[in-house]
Amino acid sequence: MDRWAGRVALVTGATKGIGEAIARALVKNGMVVVGCARHVGDMQKAAAGLKGEKGRLIPIKCDLTKTEEIESMFQKIKEQLGGVDVCVNNAGDHTFQDCKTGSLSDTKTMYDLNVFAGINVSQLTIQSIQERNMDDGHIINISSVCGNTVHEGALCHMYSLTKCALNAFTEGLRHELRQQKTKIRTTVLIPSLVDTPKTRGVLDDSFFSPENILQPDDVAAAVTFALSAPPCVNVRHICLHAIHDSY
Repeated sequence: MDRWAGRVALVTGATKGIGEAIARALVKNGMVVVGCARHVGDMQKAAAGLKGEKGRLIPIKCDLTKTEEIESMFQKIKEQLGGVDVCVNNAGDHTFQDCKTGSLSDTKTMYDLNVFAGINVSQLTIQSIQERNMDDGHIINISSVCGNTVHEGALCHMYSLTKCALNAFTEGLRHELRQQKTKIRTTVLIPSLVDTPKTRGVLDDSFFSPENILQPDDVAAAVTFALSAPPCVNVRHICLHAIHDSY
């Protein structure tokens, strides 16, 4: 991670759970982390708690479903920090929609955040890297096992649709960057169930043992692993399961 010290990483959905863990890990490895979310109160407390670490956390308020707010955020980063070198598209939502009767409106809202926001942030990150004549950078997209396999549970089916799309985008982007002979890398992280406030709200307490469910720090460790690979190595995807997870 030494080569990323002092470089700028944008982590979306960094208020809590996976995003917070990723932001903390990158700060501790010396990166300047811009954490964005719709609400930044908890992130401001986290930033204060990280003072004294090698890097720093800068909270910024942004509604990722609004293109104009994403563009404004990138402009602020450009003016204050020069640009974005690494983006981690973590922000996402999981509304429980099935294929037969699921609300198209709710599914579109989920698609806007889970897919289109990630596409927008990825494109602007590449633009930021290339307009500074940099030839390295990293796009990391947080997907889900639901994007690899459509499970029987009907209420995950529309969510699976969004993660399948994110996987396809990431792989398409990898091909395009490779064809251009750039050294910008792409990684899609594919975790199974993770212990977050969201899963705490829907699963029985007895489920939450380390053998059954991943911790946010496990996903953060996978992010630093991908970033730490030699510049000539692209970690295309990482699939993570707790050791006794059958999902």
